[in-house]
Amino acid sequence: MVAALALTAAYMAAEFVSGLAFGSLALLSDAAHMLADVSALAIALVAMRLARRPPDARRTYGYHRFEILAAAFNAAVLLAVAFWILFEAYRRFTGPPPDIRSIPMLAVAAIGLLVNLAGIVLLRGGKDRSLNVKGAYLEVWSDLLASVAVMVAAGVIRLTAWWPIDPILGALIGLWVVPRTWVLLSQSVNLLLEGVPEGVELAPLRDELARIPGVASLHDLHVWAVTSEKNLLTVHLVGKDGPEPDAAQRIVVAAQEIARRHKIGHVTVQVEPPGAGAHGPGW
Repeated sequence: MVAALALTAAYMAAEFVSGLAFGSLALLSDAAHMLADVSALAIALVAMRLARRPPDARRTYGYHRFEILAAAFNAAVLLAVAFWILFEAYRRFTGPPPDIRSIPMLAVAAIGLLVNLAGIVLLRGGKDRSLNVKGAYLEVWSDLLASVAVMVAAGVIRLTAWWPIDPILGALIGLWVVPRTWVLLSQSVNLLLEGVPEGVELAPLRDELARIPGVASLHDLHVWAVTSEKNLLTVHLVGKDGPEPDAAQRIVVAAQEIARRHKIGHVTVQVEPPGAGAHGPGW
């Protein structure tokens, strides 16, 4: 993450200056994406550091949610950047033709392609373990495609002098980012609302818990996540027989095994005597 941040920040500054100097919206839009990447990586690093702090008397789950807050913030920033690019593309189409220097533009974009490839290699190992890293990884991917688009625009302008290709590709970069960023934002908000995590199917899980030998019914089933790596479950299981200690222990062990198969690591089970009913809004 630190190496990816250093590379991205250095190139972002160079690309922003180049976009202004060479008159390229595609370069400026890519630099704007790079700014989002720098913010994403910096916030991700801070959030990951904070998430390592142990639980205390005020936050018994610790500070893991900082990573989710960072992912949501980065998604919101990237959406704002995408809409700015679309507005700038419209402004260029309605204004006078810009003076675009295609050869320097092509050289800067080629360097950006190499920087983004390095960033992808550095981040791909953690993208499936952290929503925060996944957000940074997606942003670097979007920048890689933006660098390719800038190279295409530079080539077309050099060969044909058709300058509208620059704002067109700049707008396409912005449009490409929107749906992927929206998915990341939706996942982050779902976790903040304590929704069922990605990859967990609640109905099959409930059915398996209800079929545990010795279980008559269940209620107050809750499944949520503190972070994208830490899924939790609580459930009340009503026994068919009296509250025998051995029977209750077997039910708890079976419930924990079922939860692990559904990618849930932290499980709290309450075994109740026959006739117990629901006490809360759980499913």
